[in-house]
Amino acid sequence: MKLSILTLLFAFATTFSFCQENTRYKSSLTKMIQVSGSEVAYKGVVNQMIVMFKQQQSNVPQEFWDEFTVELNKNVINQLVDLVLPIYQKHLTEADLQGVIAFYETPVGKKFAEKTPLITQESMMAGQEWGKQIGQKVVDKLKAKGYLKQ
Repeated sequence: MKLSILTLLFAFATTFSFCQENTRYKSSLTKMIQVSGSEVAYKGVVNQMIVMFKQQQSNVPQEFWDEFTVELNKNVINQLVDLVLPIYQKHLTEADLQGVIAFYETPVGKKFAEKTPLITQESMMAGQEWGKQIGQKVVDKLKAKGYLKQ
């Protein structure tokens, strides 16, 4: 009987401790997503998706899209955090997240978060150009070797 009670108490304590750690980790992950500027980026992606849906469903009244956008944006970050939480836990400790948060709270971290969307956009354009250049080299090489007709 004593063993059963002790086992039950141990299981309860372990579960309670895990829940607290998981809640603390989730809170840190949410903060990291916010301070890094990712929250704004994710919400921007969601809003772009809604614009695409609106174009595809032009018969749906604007009122629907306005209400849907508000409803979706209320909980979108919590849903995202729930989705990526196990991935982050697999690769980063809570101390790691705290270090990332500390970086993003510095002046250079804030600047980096602010500039990341622009850097990403411009890098994607540069990457497209680079891809075209590589593609042209492949075509030129294939032509030079006689694998493609001029």
